Amino acid sequence: MSSLTKLSSNKTFGGHVIKYEHASTELDCTMKFNVFLPKEADQSPVPAIYFLSGLTCTEDNFIQKSGAMAEAAKHGLALIAPDTSPRGVSIEGDSDSWDFGTGAGFYLDATDPKWAKHYRMYSYVSKELPELIKQLPIDATRVSIMGHSMGGHGALSIFLKNSAQYKSASAFSPIANPMNCPWGQKAFSNYLGDNKDEWEQYDTVELLKSFQGQHNHVLVDVGTSDNFLQGELKIDTLQQTVDDLGRADQWKIRYQEGYDHSYFFISTFVADHIQHHASYLK
Repeated sequence: MSSLTKLSSNKTFGGHVIKYEHASTELDCTMKFNVFLPKEADQSPVPAIYFLSGLTCTEDNFIQKSGAMAEAAKHGLALIAPDTSPRGVSIEGDSDSWDFGTGAGFYLDATDPKWAKHYRMYSYVSKELPELIKQLPIDATRVSIMGHSMGGHGALSIFLKNSAQYKSASAFSPIANPMNCPWGQKAFSNYLGDNKDEWEQYDTVELLKSFQGQHNHVLVDVGTSDNFLQGELKIDTLQQTVDDLGRADQWKIRYQEGYDHSYFFISTFVADHIQHHASYLK
């Protein structure tokens, strides 16, 4: 396990936001992530929520824009915000477009040889980062996961593939059926090739169809004025799948009138999401 190097610490709501850097074995590069530790972490390990950010984001967007620390501090919860892709690996084409490559790791493990060495965000988030977090005053047995857009896809798909690892999940504006939208098809075809069976392993709708577990506490919010609602997010497809499977009592999907895809939307409803997770983490 690599050691953590503290880069900065800022006091907020009685706790601290701390930025760490470390050498990642999964991604074969240097990575950064932010952690909010509430004041309770000074006394004993605390529960935590992972937040996975969306396209073009870094480890800073959620921490700086969401206002989540105020609510997390009320419940004595830590927040863990990783980056969205490997950094500084310099693969040809990785910075040619905003929705693929740098800042767009899609929380999968690439199998195409060009990307497979570094683009392993699924294993980074679900395996390597939880091991690193054991160096901090966080209770690894009480963690949940949430995210936004590409990160909402990541949070839901990682939860469904590792449901015993997380107490609950939630998402803002998730890319719910990436196999059937332009963002997902671009990412999957490049990272995973043409094998649609591999695509299904990172698609929330497809994973839900084969999900056998009962532990399934999920909250999803999306704005009705989200420009990506129909073309990219496919929330209607997710809702239909949830209904068809008889899991509507486990998946609460809310359409929020007039809200868009931005952090104005996230900051409006982030307290609801923190409270959702707190009810399962306490």
